[in-house]
Amino acid sequence: ELTCTSSIGIAIYPNDGETFEALSMSADSAMYRAKKAGRNTFRFFTNEMQVNSARALKLENALRRALDNNELHLHYQPQFSLPDQRIIGAEALLRWTNNELGEISPAEFIPIAEDSALILPIGEWVLRSETHQMRRWIDSGLSPMPVSVNLSVVQFRQAKLIQQVTQILEEEKLPARHLVLELTESVAMDNPLAAIAVMRKLREHGIRMAIDDFGTGYSSMSYLKRFQAHKLKIDKSFVQDSSTNPDDQAIIEAIINLAHSLSLSSLAEGVETREQLDFLCSKG
Repeated sequence: ELTCTSSIGIAIYPNDGETFEALSMSADSAMYRAKKAGRNTFRFFTNEMQVNSARALKLENALRRALDNNELHLHYQPQFSLPDQRIIGAEALLRWTNNELGEISPAEFIPIAEDSALILPIGEWVLRSETHQMRRWIDSGLSPMPVSVNLSVVQFRQAKLIQQVTQILEEEKLPARHLVLELTESVAMDNPLAAIAVMRKLREHGIRMAIDDFGTGYSSMSYLKRFQAHKLKIDKSFVQDSSTNPDDQAIIEAIINLAHSLSLSSLAEGVETREQLDFLCSKG
């Protein structure tokens, strides 16, 4: 039995377009908004859709030239061990500064990069830049430490991911233990059996995985055990009110206990106040 549903975009003459082509484009934009709203529904065209479409198109065109124009750069967020009070790693964060558009938030340009497949060359650039920076740090006398890199769903699904990662590590002569690949909970659960297979192969090459934004999606505990990740990252949305909100405190404590029970390390993101720090210290 096959059930067909429809997503409908509606444009009205003359406000949404005075020609067939203009109306069709407006209706098309509204239809995609209906799909994003969960499908099997309808949306009327609005000016906001036109503004958003124009902005997205402008960003996509600029992003296609960002690598050639050296507009992308990495920031490194330190990872701090509370028991012995020292930096034990870092996370590479992608940033984009365009001459015309200024600083563009990753929350805005990463989805555009994923939709247009630009995330593949950009993701490879991030891996190469991060490992090259690691090599420079080590050559300058700094102690080696693992650096985390986020993987998008598009990168994770590409067939040559493992080959690409191992080749980059070999080119920089870096041991695999210096790289941690982070996968969001929602990406891991999108196709958990496929995720398990890829994670197993990465683990065989000595590359460790972390589950990012844990607690914001819908993880299955049985799959979590089979993922064989080595770290759970507590999302900053739980951390920001952890000093005052009992619900956030209970969620954080549950994630920490879960990680310890599965012999995983736990890491909290977005710690910015002494109160947040004291709470996390008290929970181990």
